[in-house]
Order: sequence, then structure tokens, then C-alpha cells
Amino acid sequence: MPTHDDAAASGGERRSELDETALVTRDLIRFDTTNYGDGKSKGETEAAEYVEARLAGMGLAPQLFDSEPRRTSVVARVEGRDSSKRALVVHGHLDVVPADPENWSVDPFEGVVKDGMLWGRGAVDMKDMDAMILTSLEDILADGQPERDLVVAFFADEENGGIYGSHYLVDNHPELFAGATEAISEVGGYSIDVDGTRAYLLQTGEKCLVWLKLIARGTASHGSRVMHDNAITKLAEAVAKVGRTEWPVRLTDTTEQLTGRIAEILGADVREVAPQELILATGTAAGFLQASLRTTTNPTMLDAGYKHNVIPDTAEARIDIRAMPGEEDEIIAAITELVGPDIDVQISHRDVGLENPFAGELIDAVTASLGRHDPGAPVLPYLMPAGTDNKALSKLGITGYGFAPLRLPADMDFPGMFHGVDERVPLDALVFGRQVLTDLLRRY
Repeated sequence: MPTHDDAAASGGERRSELDETALVTRDLIRFDTTNYGDGKSKGETEAAEYVEARLAGMGLAPQLFDSEPRRTSVVARVEGRDSSKRALVVHGHLDVVPADPENWSVDPFEGVVKDGMLWGRGAVDMKDMDAMILTSLEDILADGQPERDLVVAFFADEENGGIYGSHYLVDNHPELFAGATEAISEVGGYSIDVDGTRAYLLQTGEKCLVWLKLIARGTASHGSRVMHDNAITKLAEAVAKVGRTEWPVRLTDTTEQLTGRIAEILGADVREVAPQELILATGTAAGFLQASLRTTTNPTMLDAGYKHNVIPDTAEARIDIRAMPGEEDEIIAAITELVGPDIDVQISHRDVGLENPFAGELIDAVTASLGRHDPGAPVLPYLMPAGTDNKALSKLGITGYGFAPLRLPADMDFPGMFHGVDERVPLDALVFGRQVLTDLLRRY
């Protein structure tokens, strides 16, 4: 378990020279909580126990919940000055996607500090926000209370759709979230550059999540045969069709607001410039935001065969579908027709899409907090192409937003850090995030 001594940090930084948020982020990175999906994981238990200890050190009474052995989540309730107000869920997840050290320039689980940044798997997704939550609470509880009751949760298994984390707790322990109607977590609150103007993206919605299996069946035989009933050939043709399909642009209320506000910044007429062109004006963020304009269907895994000279009788592919809210049934039907009757289409996991209003007291409070720390920077709503644990909380009627505030360099491809190689976050962005989040929770 990481310690709190003042030993020299990676990259020449000493522990005493780093903000506490960076220290906690680094500590969490050093717990290898890799989640391989399909229930295979190194587990979150040690990271959860670390979080539990920090929460207990603030005088709170955190609880640990194991959905399966080593699949541990942590929840604590923080009493606010005005408990008559609706409680706010502030949550993060402790698991991370795999990282191949051979592809990285640093050890992904060392928490290296160099070039003014903290490097490691989870630095962005999302042990940085976990650390911001902890250090913000420490700041607030050191001399007072948050404005309202907070339900602070650190979930397991988000990278597998939350089956062993948020969904487990919502289904089996809904009382933990009693009185809560809103939530904040990833992925939003970070800055982007729009033609030289720094703006902040606030995540107000999420696309639907559907994970499909495509299964092709054929005749098993020797690899030397003339074979017209080859399962792999059938599957390859189906995968190519799905992967090459470009679904039409479909604007929602959120993406209409986003493109409209980008047009305002650019001084453009939204009626004359295509949505895709407006999104391109967001620079490095465009790679992430382009997927908010249309459904995506990406092949991600293949499984077939067991020997070079044996034609297998079965071949499988995994398809990651991110559909626009309300469009998932239509997309599944279209894929089923596209791949044809020889391919069996099975749903492995499915979760709802969300689209929440860019209005209300929480939105006003978030905007005001950002404005106090970065005056004049516009705040833009956006529909996240991926998903978060807010999907699970929505089953309890909790409206979730993505707000993990970070002020970033204009040329930093921050969205590219999610599940990417050499994931890293600027040290000063962590300080900014802690300050903004503390401001918000003290006032809202």
C-alpha cells in the first residue's frame, strides 16, 4: 500500500513538493485495479481500503461493499449544513482498463511525475477525480461542512458497465442513496480550445450502451479443404459490414445546444455551417465530440479457432455500439439485417442513454464555480459518446452530470488520454480541479 513518507517521488519530485490531490492520485494509480471485462479483474479492494481509510480520517463512517470477492466499492454519507436540501451524489470509480507496459514510455502503474504532469493508468480515467473528491472533502470538513448532504461513492467495475459496482449497489442497497436527486462524476468540466477561446464542456447526457456478440457457425474441417462454409469467413464479412457502416448525423437537444454555442464563439451562422465542421473547431476535443453526433458501431474483439490447420465451426466478434438515446432498438435491428441470417446476434450487455437539461440550480452552481476560478470562460453542454455510473443511478431517479473540473493546455489531446497510451494529467489542473470542486460543494 502506498505510504505517506517524504521519499523522493518519480521524476525528481519530492512528496512534499506535490499538491495533496496529485499525491492521492499517484497513490491510487499505484494500486493496479485493472478490469479486463466479463468479470475478470485484479480487483479494487486495496484501493477501496485506501479510500476508506482517508474517509475515516475525516471523521466519516465509510462502508465497504463486495459484490464478488475483491470487487469492492466504498460509500460514505457526509452531513451538510442544510439537510433539508436534496442530497447530491459525488462519485467516481476505482477500476481502470488494461495497460500494456510495452507500449508506454513509463510504467503505467508507477505514478511517474515528469514534465509537469502525473503519468499512469487512471490519471485521467478516473483516479484524478477520485483524488479531487477526497481532497476537496478534506478541505471542506477541516473547517466546516458542505452545503447539503453528500453521498460519496467510489464504485468498482465501471469499465465493465458497473455490473459489480454501481448497478450492484443500486439494485441491492438503494437506501445508500436516499434523498439524492442529482449526481456529479466524470466525464466533463474539462477545458477545450475553440479557435483560441478556452471553454469548458459539461456532460449533460450519455449515449446508450449496447455490447453485441456476432456468432458465425460453419463446418469444422481440415485447413487444406476447399470450404465454402467457413465460420471465420462469414464472420469477417459481417464484421467488415458493421465496422464500415457510417450512421447518419442525428442532433439531439444537447448537440443542438453545443453546436449553437460553438457557432456563437466562432461568430458563425449555425444554419450555414454543418455540425461536423463546427465540431472540428474544438481542436483536440473534436475526436471525442464527433462521436456525439451519430451512432457508432465498432468491432473490438475476435475469437475463433484453436489450431493453424483446423477450420473451426464457430467464430465470434464483439461489437461496441454507442447509440443515440432512444435509437438502440433501431440500430440493433439494422445490424441484424446488415449481417444477414447466417450470423447470430446476441446482446451481452445493455444500458440506457441519458439526456438531461442544461438548466437548473446545479447547472447554475457549476457554471458559477467555474466562473469564479476562470472568469469569462464559456460552459458548453455535450452528449458523451461513452457512458458512466450515472446510468445506474438513473434507475433511482437521480439525474447525473459529468463534472470533473480541469483547466488544460490548449494543445493537449485530453479526450485521447481516455483508455490511451501514456495517460497523463497536468499537476496544475489537479490543483484547479480541487479548488473548483471545493467551491461547488461548499456553496451548492
